[in-house]
Amino acid sequence: MSYVHCNQCGHRNPPDSNFCSSCGSPLDNLADRTITLTRVDPLQDSPATDDDVVVPVGDIEPGTAVLIVRAGAQAGSRFTLKDGGVTQLGRHPDSDISLDDITVSRRHAEIEHSPEGYVARDAGSLNGTYINQERKDSGPLHHGDELQIGKFRLVFFERTDG
Repeated sequence: MSYVHCNQCGHRNPPDSNFCSSCGSPLDNLADRTITLTRVDPLQDSPATDDDVVVPVGDIEPGTAVLIVRAGAQAGSRFTLKDGGVTQLGRHPDSDISLDDITVSRRHAEIEHSPEGYVARDAGSLNGTYINQERKDSGPLHHGDELQIGKFRLVFFERTDG
């Protein structure tokens, strides 16, 4: 399922929504929009009051997928995923996406891109890998999904249009 983020409050809504279920603002699905991801306090899981992450969707190259850090020390960082291969995530400096925090295992997770789409897999981490707040050993990623690795919350964006 692909989610639509609200431009006003950053709330994730089902793909067929016309209005945000949190604030009531109208939603759109245009590639030239900007999305604001409200930062989350990792200790209390409540919205922070400043430093929201702004994502200009039009800046994402067509045909690519990215992970954007929503919370954690690297909030706002953008990581492009490998096209047709495996992207490794973890605390180890040789990881494709290095997430430097003790809550992240050295070899925490990987994301594989195949013709069917992107799939996230836990690599035997101690704290687990979560897709949309649900612990998963493996699962597909769709536009707007949240991937949690340790205290890092990353939002998956895939731009398939040209």
